[in-house]
Amino acid sequence: MVNKTPREVEQRENTTHAKSWAPPSTLPTPDPSGGYRYRWIRTATLGTTDAPNVSNKFRQGWVPVKSTDHPEITVLVDRNSDFPENVEIGGLILCKIPEEVAVQRNAYYENAARSQLDSVDNSLMKESNTSMPILKPERRSRVEFGKVGRSSKDE
Repeated sequence: MVNKTPREVEQRENTTHAKSWAPPSTLPTPDPSGGYRYRWIRTATLGTTDAPNVSNKFRQGWVPVKSTDHPEITVLVDRNSDFPENVEIGGLILCKIPEEVAVQRNAYYENAARSQLDSVDNSLMKESNTSMPILKPERRSRVEFGKVGRSSKDE
C-alpha cells in the first residue's frame, strides 16, 4: 500500500502570471480628480507654435494643468516651452475642464450635428416625388460578428 499525501496538504506552484512589461504611453493619463475631464491640446506642430489653437481651447474653458498638481506624471521640462510650469510633452499640453462645462459643450456640438443632419434630410425630402418617393434615411448602425443572420444553406 502506497502512502499518499492528502490533496489539501500538497503545495502547488502559484499559477498567477506576473504582468508582462509594456512600453510606457507617450501621453500619460493623469489620475482622475473629482469633477474634471482631461485632454491633450496641441501647442506646436513641427516646432512652429500653434497659438490660435491654444487660444481657441482656452476660450472654450480648457485650463492648463500645473505639473505640481499631478506629480505622478513625470516629464522633463522643455526649456523653450511657453508653459514651463505645466505638463507639456512634444507640443501637447495637458488641460482640464470642469465636468459640467464638458457636458454642456458636448450637448452643444451634438445639437449642431443633429441640426445639420435634419437640414440635409429636409433638403433631400424636398426632391421626393409622390410617384417615386425617397425613403427617409435610416440613421442607425449595427455590428454583427460571425454568421449571424445567415441561413443554414449559406454555410
